[in-house]
Amino acid sequence: MIDSIPAVVPAGRMSDGDQPVFHLGGGFELRQWREDDAGVLAESCGDPDVQRWNRPGHLTLEGAVARIEAWRQRWLAERAAIWAIAPPGEGGPVGLIGLGDMDLHGGSAEFLYWLLPQGRGHGVMTRATVRISRWALDDLGLHRLRITHSVANPASCRVATQAGFPLEGTMRSALLHGDGWHDEHLHARVQGDPWPAPSHGAS
Repeated sequence: MIDSIPAVVPAGRMSDGDQPVFHLGGGFELRQWREDDAGVLAESCGDPDVQRWNRPGHLTLEGAVARIEAWRQRWLAERAAIWAIAPPGEGGPVGLIGLGDMDLHGGSAEFLYWLLPQGRGHGVMTRATVRISRWALDDLGLHRLRITHSVANPASCRVATQAGFPLEGTMRSALLHGDGWHDEHLHARVQGDPWPAPSHGAS
């Protein structure tokens, strides 16, 4: 009889602790989404780039409150870890980053992220991706993280590459967008891959 393969990350390692806050420098931090962020989340669905590349649907204020609560529950269930990208203090979010499709037993997760116009052009998404990667690999103990994006989205490709996620290949006709099926790039990093230069990391 073949012995079962042990979990890469034991159950409870996430949910036994609070979701951490990370300081990125440059006037931004990563924190939990709060109920009073619901207005920003609902409005983000109207941004053309967020809607095109992330397909969030359209949220009412009540729907946004429910989604934020669902993210909290998914942390407790160890299924997702979602952060707001925001100025420290009471400032509202300018973006979202997190890990979905988390498989602690198998040791993997997939990034998701977007920025509103006021958050773009600061390099914050690359820094945020590196910081969450360090937490997921070094602290939580996952083995592999992946980023997928439409081949028509060069901005996301730059974030992945600069954050130390080499391109592994192209998945044909992998995701349905509003204008049809898109090929997608697959980027990934695994335990032991070199980290990018400090200029792309969190401070």
